Amino acid sequence: MKALAWHGKRDVRVDTVPDPEIQDPTDVIIRVTTTGLCGSDLHLYEVLGPFLDAGDILGHEPMGIVEEVGSEVVNVLKGDRVVVPFNISCGACFMCKQGLHSQCETTQVHSQGSGASLFGYTKLYGQVPGGQAEYLRVPFGNTLPIAVPPGPPDDRFVYLSDVLPTAWQAVDYAAVPPGGSVAVLGLGPIGDMCTRIAAHRGAGTVIGIDLVPERLDRVKARGVHTLDLEEHGDGIVEAVRDLTAGRGPDAVIDAVGMEAHGAAVTQAAQQMTTLLPGKLAAKLMQRVGVDRLSALYLAIELVRRGGTISLSGVYGGMADPLPLLTMFDKQIQLRMGQANVWRWVDDLLPLLTDADLLGVESFATHHLPLERAPDAYEMFQKKQDGAVKILFNP
Repeated sequence: MKALAWHGKRDVRVDTVPDPEIQDPTDVIIRVTTTGLCGSDLHLYEVLGPFLDAGDILGHEPMGIVEEVGSEVVNVLKGDRVVVPFNISCGACFMCKQGLHSQCETTQVHSQGSGASLFGYTKLYGQVPGGQAEYLRVPFGNTLPIAVPPGPPDDRFVYLSDVLPTAWQAVDYAAVPPGGSVAVLGLGPIGDMCTRIAAHRGAGTVIGIDLVPERLDRVKARGVHTLDLEEHGDGIVEAVRDLTAGRGPDAVIDAVGMEAHGAAVTQAAQQMTTLLPGKLAAKLMQRVGVDRLSALYLAIELVRRGGTISLSGVYGGMADPLPLLTMFDKQIQLRMGQANVWRWVDDLLPLLTDADLLGVESFATHHLPLERAPDAYEMFQKKQDGAVKILFNP
């Protein structure tokens, strides 16, 4: 089959690799019909090379048709249409029963001290072959795949793999009071969807902050207050307070993470780490790694006293300096973590099956064949051609 594989920093290629096979009686094999390019895939493209091997298959946002089922699979059949969550969870352990599927005790990567395994996401999370491919082996065939109805296009459902549950959890963790205010930092796929979900769930004032004109324009078109970080510069805090009775928003969602702009020294440290020999770089990143924290620092400054910060952007450093005195003084609540995909499926499916309430059918900016994936990664990283969400059709 054809699959998108990592070969080095900013070097991904469409390779011909062996087809996946049933390994356990509860496995299923799906033929991937649509698969997404995620912002966190850029971390693999740029920063997390020390945790990858050449040939690792990337991608964690797939959906498709069941082609083969193991002997113990009874809940899906060949020909069923399914979405595959990005975190690999058994659905039966203590953590899964708590709704913490990203902490699944069956698939935790104990050798790395990490939570549940993820598709296509480094040795830190199990080094499981990913979904930017023509076929994918999916474990826990009775509990992991999300069955979706025939009829509507893939764009209606594919975001159940990551974007929708990640954004839904970010808004849920933000605990915006009814009619309250929330600022979203970063209007890539997750941030954009956060603004839609926050409005759907009853936020009175939704503010989107970014510095890419196309991203600001598409969020503004849905009625969100938008602020251009380039335009406001150091005055961004005052501009947000002007929209929130002078005190700041009830909640801030950081949908940027370690790709933040405006932290040149830390960016240089990240880049230097990726030039070190693999094992040394991995140890440094796990022990003393730092992130570009400008978005998180801004969130701490923006949020009102007693407010909540919700982190959905991925951070990877182990020695990130946080202004704990300020956070304590402002009585800030902080919530974060990988999305627990299955926890939110019952909330999300009705928004996709009855009507397209969140505008998911027009959410993607690009549909490309898998062969174009290397170009798409570069385009997405450089924010070219208005790229916000790219979907591949293998």
